Amino acid sequence: MEWETVIGLEVHVQLATKTKIFSGASTAFGAEPNTQACAIDLAMPGTLPSPNAKAFEYAIMFGLAVNAEIGKRSVFERKNYFYPDSPKGYQTTQLEQPIVGAGYIDIELDDGSTKRIRIHHAHLEEDAGKSLHEDFHDMTGIDLNRAGTPLIEVVTEPDISNKAEAVAFARKLHAIVTSLGIGDGDMSQGSMRFDVNISVRLKGQELGTRTETKNLNSFRFMERCIDQEVQRQIEVLEDGGKITQETRLYNGDTHTARPMRSKEEANDYRYFPCPDLLPVEITDEYIQSLRDKLPELPDARKARFIEQYGLSDYDAGLLGSDANTAHYFEACAKACDDAKLSANWVAGELAARLNNEELAIQNSPVNAEQLAGLIARIKDQTISNKIAKQVFEAMWQGEGDADTVIEAKGLKQVSDSGALEKMVDDVMAANQQQVDAYRAAEPDKRKKMLGFFVGQIMKASKGQANPQQLNQILLSKLDS
Repeated sequence: MEWETVIGLEVHVQLATKTKIFSGASTAFGAEPNTQACAIDLAMPGTLPSPNAKAFEYAIMFGLAVNAEIGKRSVFERKNYFYPDSPKGYQTTQLEQPIVGAGYIDIELDDGSTKRIRIHHAHLEEDAGKSLHEDFHDMTGIDLNRAGTPLIEVVTEPDISNKAEAVAFARKLHAIVTSLGIGDGDMSQGSMRFDVNISVRLKGQELGTRTETKNLNSFRFMERCIDQEVQRQIEVLEDGGKITQETRLYNGDTHTARPMRSKEEANDYRYFPCPDLLPVEITDEYIQSLRDKLPELPDARKARFIEQYGLSDYDAGLLGSDANTAHYFEACAKACDDAKLSANWVAGELAARLNNEELAIQNSPVNAEQLAGLIARIKDQTISNKIAKQVFEAMWQGEGDADTVIEAKGLKQVSDSGALEKMVDDVMAANQQQVDAYRAAEPDKRKKMLGFFVGQIMKASKGQANPQQLNQILLSKLDS
């Protein structure tokens, strides 16, 4: 049987306002629990919410960036449900008249083609608090600092067909948000969270019953969750069972999922207009003023990187998609005056290390100027590319900048021709049989044989011989 997967995403994006959506309480991350939840955030009797204009500004900027209609009349409703970390017993959100209407994001697929993922809408709402389980034995702590933090919830149409497309969309969305500066996109802190709606169907048939997996906070978890849930649904259906429409939770550490509750419908939440908040009218002039000040977006930045720095389409896409990565790359390229080497190191060694340790580039132990210093030592042939990786490792461990590490560890490349000639002579003298075999070999076989001598000399020099000079001297002596 040939199964098709149908995926829709609901993405919660925390907006980078200094205060909450309906109060003046701080949104700063990392404060002691329950020190940033004021009476308004808790809906105490006698309090009245007041909309945060910055939240509207950021939401509209997002809408413009995703080619969406902007709601000229924006209305808040109360969504009623009980949950321990929801202090009001309801959430102030938008249903009928959201701030952002239909839009779209184009994603690039692995084969180089593009696919358009439609956005149904994006609405403003307040975040809930946070349940804390780790520090309590058989109990749960509630931290309400996050309650009232402004969110936009981005809801896609079910246009996504597999995990690769889902991750491509999520990455593009993350790139747009960070490029706009409306959110930091730090998923480890819950600044961006993904709810994944998944169903499967036999090819050509009607949509199947969907499940929703809540609060995924990494691209890797999203990918693994989709894999697991698609396989689970197919197995249930092929065994003659039925899919239950439900909300599920996924544990990224154990790679396990479990049902959380049966899936609610909109009428279960008893939405009604918020009596404390008037509709917000958005003018064409205000929308245009925000359009005029939009920053460079990922697609435009990619095109500029190709033209300005001569990068490949792949490198430009990789380095230009995320605002923080783009800033790091450009700072490095400017400091060492070499865009190509900077691109190679940022997209290669640095990116691999960041991914391995699950670090954002803005938290890299090696900053852009330090990496530029390392690249400068490669360019002036103080060190080889191979030694540069040793230096980078030491820099990553906090042992100082490139010059400090090179000096402390004695890693300067041997470029003295006299010293290199002596190394070559010593290796040739110690391996006369290999020298004779090389000289007797056909020219097309000599290239492979050359590697033996290079390896011996590199071993003798502890990897510090200048490869270019070494090859020149070695060839001249072997061929003489």
